Amino acid sequence: MAGNNGGPWGGGGNSGGNRGGSDGGNRSGGNNGGGRGSDNPQIPEIDEIMKKGQEQLRVLMGGRGGNRSGNNQGDGPSFGKGTLALGALALLVVWALNSFYTVRPEEQSVELFLGEYSSTGNPGLNFAPWPVVTAEVIPVTREQTVEIGTGRTGGDAGLMLTGDENVVDIDFQVVWNISDPAKYLFNLATPPETVAVVAESAMREIIAQSQLAPILNRDRAVIAQRLEDLIQSTLNGYDAGVNIIRINFDKADPPEEVIASFRDVQAAEQERDRLQNEADAYANRVLAEARGEAAQVLEQAEGYRAQVVNAAEGEASRFTAVLNQYEINPEITRKRLYLETMEQVLGRVDKIIIDDAAGGGQGVVPYLPLNELRRSTAGGSN
Repeated sequence: MAGNNGGPWGGGGNSGGNRGGSDGGNRSGGNNGGGRGSDNPQIPEIDEIMKKGQEQLRVLMGGRGGNRSGNNQGDGPSFGKGTLALGALALLVVWALNSFYTVRPEEQSVELFLGEYSSTGNPGLNFAPWPVVTAEVIPVTREQTVEIGTGRTGGDAGLMLTGDENVVDIDFQVVWNISDPAKYLFNLATPPETVAVVAESAMREIIAQSQLAPILNRDRAVIAQRLEDLIQSTLNGYDAGVNIIRINFDKADPPEEVIASFRDVQAAEQERDRLQNEADAYANRVLAEARGEAAQVLEQAEGYRAQVVNAAEGEASRFTAVLNQYEINPEITRKRLYLETMEQVLGRVDKIIIDDAAGGGQGVVPYLPLNELRRSTAGGSN
């Protein structure tokens, strides 16, 4: 057995001694005499490949390369220091990434010290030493929408009872954003749901105080403004940190089940109003004409009365004047009255006067229609 230096595989006799004395160093001496080394000396063993990889990793980590036969004990501390340094660097990077954050102009940040509100960050780059201080970045200018109504959310959320005991189906939107990030984060557990509940409650309160007809026709803008003010005041009471931007009043109709009958009722009411307006117009016209005729008759009566009174007063004044003249000179006054009376009597009678002294009646034919000639002459002159 001592003379068989090649071992069981027919290799050299030094292979066993070399492997036993320098297992961690260069193994080339132990492999020179082996049968496997002589058959294929170019293929390294798996152990050698792993050793070389460890050696290269040790160099990258700050250790020293080279033959491990004499330096195996000095490489351990170098490998540990490099690992610690790399781990510390990685922790520093992770800490910096969690401590520095950026706030955009449309955002605001809330810094929390051990979970409690500490301060509000400024736009730009901010520093919050993590994990003692954490930051929540919130988009405050972004508009958020809450939709309420039967057509939007389903169910009977939009069915509301009016003050005159009618049911109306209302769909509307509440557009809001964040005004105070600290209040928004800490005072409300679910802000969107809170805004929706407050909006629905406020709308029901307003509708309960209103009549159906104004809601359907002319009061939508008024209701939207009242709703916005009521929602905002309620949320301010909660310290919600929410700002109501506007209310979009989309629909206000009767319920779907009775909308056909409701439209028939509306049409009948409109026809009734039309006929009532026509009747009122006719009554006003007839009444105005009657009042005008009555005023005209009254004015005519007043004019006749004034005329008769004035005429009577004038006759009385004339008679008084004649009486005064008669008392002064009766004969002259009597003759004047006679002549005036004859003038009035004879002035209405057709008459022809012939002066017998001048012509003796000569030249006058026995028959001459002087009256007809006179009337013809009078009509031609006119």
